[in-house]
Amino acid sequence: MTTSEIRLTSLAHGGGCGCKIAPGVLSDILKASPIRNLPAALLAGSENNEDAAVYLLNPSQAIIATTDFFTPIVDNPYDFGRIAATNAISDIYAMGGQPIFALALLGMPINVLPVEVIQKITSGGEAVCAEAGIPIAGGHSIDTVEPIYGLVVLGIVHPDKLKRNSGARVGDSLILGKPLGVGVLSAALKQQKLDEAGYQAMIRYTTKLNTPGVALADMPGVHALTDVTGFGLAGHLLEMCRGAKVQGQLNWKDIPVIPQAIEFSRQNVFTGASTRNWAGFGAEVQLDPSIEEWQKNLLTDPQTSGGLLLACDPESEQAVLELFKQHGFEDARKIGQVVTGNGVVVRE
Repeated sequence: MTTSEIRLTSLAHGGGCGCKIAPGVLSDILKASPIRNLPAALLAGSENNEDAAVYLLNPSQAIIATTDFFTPIVDNPYDFGRIAATNAISDIYAMGGQPIFALALLGMPINVLPVEVIQKITSGGEAVCAEAGIPIAGGHSIDTVEPIYGLVVLGIVHPDKLKRNSGARVGDSLILGKPLGVGVLSAALKQQKLDEAGYQAMIRYTTKLNTPGVALADMPGVHALTDVTGFGLAGHLLEMCRGAKVQGQLNWKDIPVIPQAIEFSRQNVFTGASTRNWAGFGAEVQLDPSIEEWQKNLLTDPQTSGGLLLACDPESEQAVLELFKQHGFEDARKIGQVVTGNGVVVRE
């Protein structure tokens, strides 16, 4: 088999953030390992499914640490490396932090993949890190059955500017930075149904760094911040609402979706992760009777390197949207609001 004939996605049972462990199963696993004796300097950990851990160094500095890795979501090795690196760095931006350096995590079936293919994967990751202005300072590699690539990323933030996912307040506006549909496009790619235009749309969104997160940290009106990844928009908004003990109301007509993903979703193309997500948290999501199955699948669609999701006071809404526009996020939209209650409600 030549390098050009290798389909990376055929070597993995899942791809991208769609290979995350289902939310219900993950919750059961974590229950068996309760966290004890946390130091006061640990400002954020896994208590509310935060995007990264944050540790206070001194009154003006806190370090952010995160890791993310997965199996191929695309066949092109360079693109796979770019997507995985962009996705990993996103968690730093989702805490309002500035990334400072990364470590590579590499697991490859050495007897299956040629060295030049693996080099292209790591080169893609290095290219994105260079774009973010950070070095890959080291890492670790092992011989595995499936290809795996990702990063450990370290960042820095002022403790007073740290953005958690649990700070939403009643009356806040909900804003999403990128459109939904990456998981659907990945499913179409694996089924060899995705054309070149659809592929380029997928690459454009999954390799776009969530750089507005740094500037959002400077905005007091931004009360909660996260990024939408493996659990889909509904799942990550639900985490936000649980932490703040509020209800998130989504307006379907306002949610940006990649056009090709709408077409495929209507054709019943979606990922297994979407079904697992709904099984894990669907009881806490109330859908308007007009919402169809294809729309539900997009609400739970796993987003690899998805957009920032934030709650801000209405007075800051236009400034936030303008900030996204300045960073090239033309699809950023207000998608709903925070109200009294619990769970997530989706209206037409």
